Amino acid sequence: MDVVVVGSVNADLVVRVGRRPAPGETVMGSDLDTFPGGKGANQAVAAARLGADVALLARTGTDQYGARLVEGLAAEGVGVEHVMETEGASGVALITVDAEGDNSIIVSPGANARLTPADVTAVGDLVSGAAVVSLMLEIPLDTVTAAARAARRAVLNASPPRELPGELLALADPLVVNEHEAAFLLGAASADAVSEPAGMARALLALGPRSVVITLGADGAVVAEPPTAGPPGFVDAAAGAPDPAGVPEAAPGGVAAHGDGAPGRQEGAVVTVVPSPVVDVVDTTGAGDAFTGALAWRLALGDTLPEAAGFAAKVGAAAVRREGAQSSYPRGEEL
Repeated sequence: MDVVVVGSVNADLVVRVGRRPAPGETVMGSDLDTFPGGKGANQAVAAARLGADVALLARTGTDQYGARLVEGLAAEGVGVEHVMETEGASGVALITVDAEGDNSIIVSPGANARLTPADVTAVGDLVSGAAVVSLMLEIPLDTVTAAARAARRAVLNASPPRELPGELLALADPLVVNEHEAAFLLGAASADAVSEPAGMARALLALGPRSVVITLGADGAVVAEPPTAGPPGFVDAAAGAPDPAGVPEAAPGGVAAHGDGAPGRQEGAVVTVVPSPVVDVVDTTGAGDAFTGALAWRLALGDTLPEAAGFAAKVGAAAVRREGAQSSYPRGEEL
């Protein structure tokens, strides 16, 4: 098994608007569209479309969405034998997409909140046998931690952001966040001190994860690894090959506000800048999940982290060119 995803399954309810409303304001939107989603399901589909052997451990509800969501996952080639039905509502995401393609999301967890550490233990051989286990924070934190403990390699997408225990951070390889999530984990004071992405990546590495990826949207990503990872450089998103050109120096990072930091880990950290292809953006919904699913698969195949991130940047860029989350994800032949 290449990748096991332990995570969420949602129905995405999407409305397009000219602009997002201010507090207390009402704006008119488009007709309501319903798409399959959830960060766990999204990452599993992204990996499966690229050719990965992938299984999902998750829970759905007994409402009008649950069975349809599971059928859709199976049709995409995701192993759904361990997607369990739970009495009550499925997870739902309420999404608005503005004229620039940027989104705002509110998640009602539903059955996702009832995925437990016992569920992970029940399929321990599946989780421990996968080359990579992909995790996110739309399920209970103790379940995420249990899966990370069992994993050979845990990719942790710390979204939606919340405070993380030191044990979980120490198991993340890599910790994957966007700039907003990075700022949350660092705390306001530290984030202000290291507002440049490479500096933020170094500061996050000081919190204790084994490696870090910060996604930057149209600007690609930044990878930070311990000094043993090799020379810093620049990765061509098309070729995935490092260039020995150095990365500009960033300001030193601050001490973590949301974990037990080890600022000395920043010294000598290997930081690699990964560019993104330039594309016309239609809808950014699920693009981060496309990136993470692709990243997990390429790591499972044996790519270095910068190489995997270079490939993932291509996949994320392809995803924003179409509407929806899973429906926008490219297949291997499209890249």
